Amino acid sequence: MAKNLLIVESPAKAKTINKYLGKDFQVLASYGHVRDLKPKEGAVDPEHGFAMAYEIIERNQKHVDAIAKAAQVADDIYLATDLDREGEAISWHISEILKQRGLTKGKQLHRVVFSEITPKAIKAAVAQPRQLSHDLVDAQQARRALDYLVGFNLSPVLWRKVQRGLSAGRVQSPALRMIVEREEEIEAFVAREYWSVEAALRHPEGDFSARLTRLHGKKFEQFDLTNEADAMAARSALKEAARGRLTVSEVGSKERKRRPAPPFTTSTLQQEAARKLGFSTSRTMKVAQGLYEGVSLGSEGNVGLITYMRTDSVALSEDAVGELRQLIARDYGNKALPDHAQAYKSKSKNAQEAHEAIRPTSAMRTPREVASFLNDEQRKLYELIWKRTVACQMIHATLNTVSVDFALPHVAGGDAAFRSTGTTVVDPGFLAVYEEGRDQKSAEDDDEGRRLPKLEVGEQVALHDILAEQHFTEPPPRYSEASLVKALEEHGIGRPSTYASIIQVLLNREYVFLDSRRFKPTDVGRAVSKFLTQHFTRYVDYDFTAKLEDELDAVSRGEEAWVPLMERFWQPFKQQVEEKTETVDRSEATGARELGTDPKSGKPVSVRLGRYGPYAQIGDKDQDEKLQFASLRPGQSMHTITLDEALELFKLPRKLGLSESGEEVSVGVGRFGPFVKQGNTYASLKAEDDPYTIELPRALQIVREKLELLANRVIQDFGNGVQVLNGRFGPYITDGEKNARIPKDQDPKTLTEAQCVELLAAAPVKKGRAAAKKAAAKRAAPAAKKAAAKKAPGEKPAAKKAAAKKTATKKTAAKKTAAKKATSKKPAGKAEA
Repeated sequence: MAKNLLIVESPAKAKTINKYLGKDFQVLASYGHVRDLKPKEGAVDPEHGFAMAYEIIERNQKHVDAIAKAAQVADDIYLATDLDREGEAISWHISEILKQRGLTKGKQLHRVVFSEITPKAIKAAVAQPRQLSHDLVDAQQARRALDYLVGFNLSPVLWRKVQRGLSAGRVQSPALRMIVEREEEIEAFVAREYWSVEAALRHPEGDFSARLTRLHGKKFEQFDLTNEADAMAARSALKEAARGRLTVSEVGSKERKRRPAPPFTTSTLQQEAARKLGFSTSRTMKVAQGLYEGVSLGSEGNVGLITYMRTDSVALSEDAVGELRQLIARDYGNKALPDHAQAYKSKSKNAQEAHEAIRPTSAMRTPREVASFLNDEQRKLYELIWKRTVACQMIHATLNTVSVDFALPHVAGGDAAFRSTGTTVVDPGFLAVYEEGRDQKSAEDDDEGRRLPKLEVGEQVALHDILAEQHFTEPPPRYSEASLVKALEEHGIGRPSTYASIIQVLLNREYVFLDSRRFKPTDVGRAVSKFLTQHFTRYVDYDFTAKLEDELDAVSRGEEAWVPLMERFWQPFKQQVEEKTETVDRSEATGARELGTDPKSGKPVSVRLGRYGPYAQIGDKDQDEKLQFASLRPGQSMHTITLDEALELFKLPRKLGLSESGEEVSVGVGRFGPFVKQGNTYASLKAEDDPYTIELPRALQIVREKLELLANRVIQDFGNGVQVLNGRFGPYITDGEKNARIPKDQDPKTLTEAQCVELLAAAPVKKGRAAAKKAAAKRAAPAAKKAAAKKAPGEKPAAKKAAAKKTATKKTAAKKTAAKKATSKKPAGKAEA
């Protein structure tokens, strides 16, 4: 029996470490967090020092029990969870559970941390354990308590004022505000016209171009030419003055050095993986986790390939730097090595320099050597990390920029000049391995790689043409994952380890969506952001959020106590929640807009946010008995829709004509999207069909397809609820509660009732509330029947009727819930004001 128990977070890590420590150690995984706050109000008690009520996470109960069982017989217990704040908290929670169960008496609890999973790092960590850091635990508890109090108190305000099921978060809300404000900037942007002028020049060594830099005796600015007439007049004057040639007036050459980027932190890795590999932040972290925990390298077994991937430090250990310099000298020559190791300083106030940047555990494991053991995503990310790390210890790149000015002294209104620039790489240095990506290209980037012919002052160059080109200023771009992470970091919002989860929450809540890999807010997201910005300004303020993060960091360093921090936050926050719950009007909170008047009825036309999403309304609920409603079309926003566009929506339902049997055919939009109706038959439109333009022949075809599907749906019906049906994914067996697959070699038409019953018995029970309710109702039916039989003579069946009514209400509610889940973008045929 192993004398020591070592606990890590993941089974993959446990597997890798197990072989390093030998038979004296048993290595078990906690499978992440083991305890969390009870998911109900009052789990954090502000009245009693913010006491926190925890419970074991249900899915991890069996892993906790396995740890407790092993702890019972172990001599010493080593808590080896991750080296960050969350990891420290998990170790503390495990120690608390073991203490509560009386399993720590007479035993030593050791905290061990390591930033890489290698034999040397693991053995060194176990040989030098420390005590749990209660400062880190307090910082994590304060963060969790803050997030809980914000969520449990602010979310219900959103439910009442904006829409059911919404949530607000301490960090996600400022991030949402950032995306929404950028969208508002784009909408408010007014494009300005401007013209650029370029000379197309010809030279025996190669053609090149020069841009206009001086006109009418002064520097040529962006908005000096703002219309075609002026641009063409300037072009003509310049051509006339040049007479087919430009004269070189000045030649300049400047050598500059470009230094390599520092090794990766969590946020810079997320940014580069988004730019260069197209990875989402969550994908990057998942792939990096796998590389950190260990990958099987054939006969070597499981090997951790990179250091810990949640870090804001850019430091590298002496051993790592020594190995990198050795590799650079071997593969790129001594000329690629600077005289001294490159040292990098973190910009983050709270960067723990004892931690390392993200790097390969051994630079000698080149991407080529390990490629065959990695999947495609792992290979790409490992190569990115390896190249960045190697490049950071290489010599700077030397670039030479040449600029040539061309003078035109005889233009009407003064002199004029053109300039051409080109940059060449004198010595690539680190660029031979890696170049950092950019979100947006600069003029400097355009110059790189452009070679100019050798020119001397006084030389004349043939002018092929002068070109004037029209441009319009562009709005700021929407945030990509890379630029959003960068902005969050610059504002001090959240921490690198939380960026992936912040982005995922915004996407999951449908506050934002990705359009061409850029974040665009939904109408619900805009309503939430607008409501919070107007009424809880302080709590979505970038500086306030960043200051709170700094205070949490101070707690983690032992410079500040966590309870006073909580008290300073809680009292004004609670007061504001109570006040806004009473005073804010729902229409104002949801961003409802009045667009104008309906010319037919003279009633007001407005757009609002309802239970199923944004919709247009004709009429005033306070004055009109009957209101008209219409869903917005895909891609329309209640914040930008015009009156004319809104009135178009009320053209549905449209009557298209009659079917061959004389039934009326119409098209409309309902809770589940656009549909065709023929008599009593409803059929959903396909994605490519537009309800506003669809014609009768296409509508009839859609109905025919639906009727054919219904006619062919039942393959066999045994009369006892058991059926063989055609489904979306092929034939299957059902009894209403369970579905069963049909074996591939079996013809659905030849199945017997006995075979179907046998296959259903072996099938898994359907998951989900509706299925559970149906099964529960079926089980309860015999008991209800029995109870009804025992009813006293003469007793009125009112209770039974009430129960039936209640069940019917529940069923209706369940249907409504299902409908809501099916589509959050369309209001029902009727929408609420």
